[in-house]
Amino acid sequence: MDQPKALPTNYVTQPDKIATSKGKTVRTEEMIINMGPQHPSTHGVLRLEIIVDGEIIVDAIPHIGYLHRCFEKHAEHMTNYQQVIPYADRMDYVASMNNDWAFALAIERMMKIEVPERVEYIRVIMAELQRIASHLVALGTYGIDAGAFTPFLYCFRDREEILDLFEMTCGARLLYNYIWVGGVSHDLPQGFIEQAKEFCTYFKPKIKEFNDLLTYNEIFIKRTAHVGVLPRDVAINYACSGPMLRGSGVHWDLRRDDPYSVYHKFEWEVQTGKGEVGTVGDCWDRHIVRVREMEQSVKIIEQALASIPEGNVQSAIPKRIRPEPGDIYVRTETPRGELGFYVISDGSGSFYRVKARGPAFVNLSVLPEISRGAMIADLTLIVGSVDIVLGEVDR
Repeated sequence: MDQPKALPTNYVTQPDKIATSKGKTVRTEEMIINMGPQHPSTHGVLRLEIIVDGEIIVDAIPHIGYLHRCFEKHAEHMTNYQQVIPYADRMDYVASMNNDWAFALAIERMMKIEVPERVEYIRVIMAELQRIASHLVALGTYGIDAGAFTPFLYCFRDREEILDLFEMTCGARLLYNYIWVGGVSHDLPQGFIEQAKEFCTYFKPKIKEFNDLLTYNEIFIKRTAHVGVLPRDVAINYACSGPMLRGSGVHWDLRRDDPYSVYHKFEWEVQTGKGEVGTVGDCWDRHIVRVREMEQSVKIIEQALASIPEGNVQSAIPKRIRPEPGDIYVRTETPRGELGFYVISDGSGSFYRVKARGPAFVNLSVLPEISRGAMIADLTLIVGSVDIVLGEVDR
């Protein structure tokens, strides 16, 4: 006679729970299961240790470090500051322009470098094009998380138009090394402004098309409304930023509230979640914030293209970068939120210490709070709504 099999090791040793259903008594136990790190809906090499009671999530614990890149130590061992920019490119690899800008801005403020106004306009144009491209990746893959494949194709079709603009400017489509300390590597090529204007004209009606296809789809709303609710106070206490924070109804955007560059010259609005189809701070609110941010980015780009001044884009690039001893913290608004660099200089030609504050890393920390009590099937939508990039989480 066969011996009874031992319980699997992934069962949690604790007293059985008693649940009643329609007059029947059912014994339940908590179980630990792993989602990832080779799971497509973890958006990279992320492992989630999920404690479940049946289909209900009791706790979700993120385990990171599978993509550790040692960015900070690499930066400290470069022989000069300019060499770090390709490493900054590879942190958030779907928003490389924004990474480069934040890093360059930190060094420029340490050295009190005033870049030409044309450079400021070019940086704003590139950063907002990158914001749209990044959000298109987030929204397209989020559609796949919800079981809708077609929106992914629409998003990547439009993203290709932006990558064409980047390619004609600096020759690269993903990792650019374009924004340098004191300027940019190349001026805008002939025909760029006209092609960028054409893209804005082309893209505006595509946002409505995307909303009709996914955002206001009845099935998508039922999958995302009232799911993964992040209350305003929890978002603030966890230092969330970007669409994660604004999706909870908090009006906070560094481009407006801690101004840098020439954003103050343009008319645009900060978008927040309002609980239109569910609860304020749910997955749908975070989704709609990203959609509407693309509309605002188009507005900024059109204004910048219409008023971009002439000038030499490399006139302020220093021949030797050697900041005075001291430290500084500079932050900018990337597609995922507040990206900050804390830099310490000892007066030499390279870093004494650099610390990157990645928004995706901080936003991911709130995942257990918004996952408890959800169904396992909803966890995919919750993770997707955070919009993490593991190159930045692991750094």
